[in-house]
Amino acid sequence: MEIILKQDVEKLGHKDDLIDVKPGYARNCLIPRGLAMLATKSAKKMHEENLKQKAHKEEKLIKEAEEIKEKMDGLTLKIGAKTSSTGKIFGSVNNIMISEALSKEGFDINKKDITVKEPAIKEIGTYNANVKIYKKIEANIIFEVISE
Repeated sequence: MEIILKQDVEKLGHKDDLIDVKPGYARNCLIPRGLAMLATKSAKKMHEENLKQKAHKEEKLIKEAEEIKEKMDGLTLKIGAKTSSTGKIFGSVNNIMISEALSKEGFDINKKDITVKEPAIKEIGTYNANVKIYKKIEANIIFEVISE
């Protein structure tokens, strides 16, 4: 039986996949739970049209993400932190501080999309971070921790 998945189903497929499953599995499990719908002729036409529209939107989002990546690659941020006389930071620099510094530069990035390569930043210096802009598009930024 041919069905169209409405959601990701583990070990079966991803959303909007057109797949064949056994009729009992489709009728008794997938369709009643709202995970899939029957792939009739009209459903297939609607599915194809939705995929075309999504592909167009996806292309636009990827293009915008590439432009942001171009601007962001090689960007050097300065993050101020309170330090002792030896250069140790009281506390540590985290993703929130990096996100705030990026927002001051004009980039609206969620703190969850930032990964710092160092486990904990507790000293003054220069560090690297990866910023996930969109799906597989990432930018590398350099941030310098300075004493306030």
